[in-house]
Amino acid sequence: MEHSPLSLAQSLLRCPSVTPAEGGALAFSESVLREAGFEVHRPVFSEPGTPDVENLYARYGKGEPYLLFSGHTDVVPPGDTGRWRHDPFGGVIDGTELYGRGAVDMKGGIACMMAAALEFVRERPDFPGSIGFLITGDEEGPAINGTVKLLDWAKARGERFDACILGEPTNPERLGDMIKIGRRGSLTGHVTVEGKQGHVAYPHLADNPIPNLMRLLSALIAKPLDHGTDHFDASNLEVTTVDVGNPAANVIPAAARATFNIRFNDRWTPESLEEEIARRLSEAAGNHVRYTLTMEPTNAVAFLTEPNDFVGFIAKAIETETGIRPKLSTTGGTSDARFIVRDCPVVEFGLVGQTMHQVDERVAVADLDRLASIYRKVLDAYFPA
Repeated sequence: MEHSPLSLAQSLLRCPSVTPAEGGALAFSESVLREAGFEVHRPVFSEPGTPDVENLYARYGKGEPYLLFSGHTDVVPPGDTGRWRHDPFGGVIDGTELYGRGAVDMKGGIACMMAAALEFVRERPDFPGSIGFLITGDEEGPAINGTVKLLDWAKARGERFDACILGEPTNPERLGDMIKIGRRGSLTGHVTVEGKQGHVAYPHLADNPIPNLMRLLSALIAKPLDHGTDHFDASNLEVTTVDVGNPAANVIPAAARATFNIRFNDRWTPESLEEEIARRLSEAAGNHVRYTLTMEPTNAVAFLTEPNDFVGFIAKAIETETGIRPKLSTTGGTSDARFIVRDCPVVEFGLVGQTMHQVDERVAVADLDRLASIYRKVLDAYFPA
């Protein structure tokens, strides 16, 4: 049975798979892939304090090389559905666009991947190599019981991947604008400065922590962490919260707290960055400021897939289909690529992301066809006849 990118996308959009609910999206994907001859597994992973998450792993072929398609069928909540032009889980076509939560982030991308792979294995069932799908229902959530555990599960089975395409919506304006070959890491820290509470009219009997907190924060942002690399912008520290919990204007607070987040490039690891933050704070505090520093655990590390033949296959396919030479970028937030890169080179390319997470999320129907055609060209280049 032939499946178009549009029909696959509509079926996926009609599944209310708000994280962590499976909503029928993985079940539908399983039925389509299994019908085409893929071996399909649906492992469920758990972790105390987090919801159980259903996932999907599928493989066609036994040989090498092994090209993996990856993505997620979970979506963020639609919000006030009354503000939507169409049912966010209706998969409605209006003019030249398909509406629905996940249209671009990223059920549309998964539909295009499946359409390209199904067409390829139908026309070339005995190609030398393997094609796989690694799809989670936990990307928009904690990202604990999804891709990272699915990769461990696959590795324990003896699966080894040679390259991966992740279908996140990478294009800012038009299809073909951008390939993501890396991502910055993310690290969050908390600084608490201790003082002594007292009456503002008697400051000599108190110790105001706010000026000392300002002193420490100034030390964190006074000097750039770095000046960027060939493929990354400079690492950036932003203070996101300052709080003293003090409702009274005539009371000096007992403590002051701040939270900061750093988006860092591949010059840093979380460990080396934490050392630098601790050094700056210690130098600014001297022997006069009492403070504590707490860094949150992170699984978001910076990574880079060096431009290679695989990146070249994708760039050429995009340019052939769209006439645009895509920019190689490392911008944006984190994605599941940070887990996949531990096992194989990973490149991100998907739809235009202008409406992701918004009311009336939608995708141009023509872009679905063109993205599927790009993925098919990549398959033809990766597995030459």
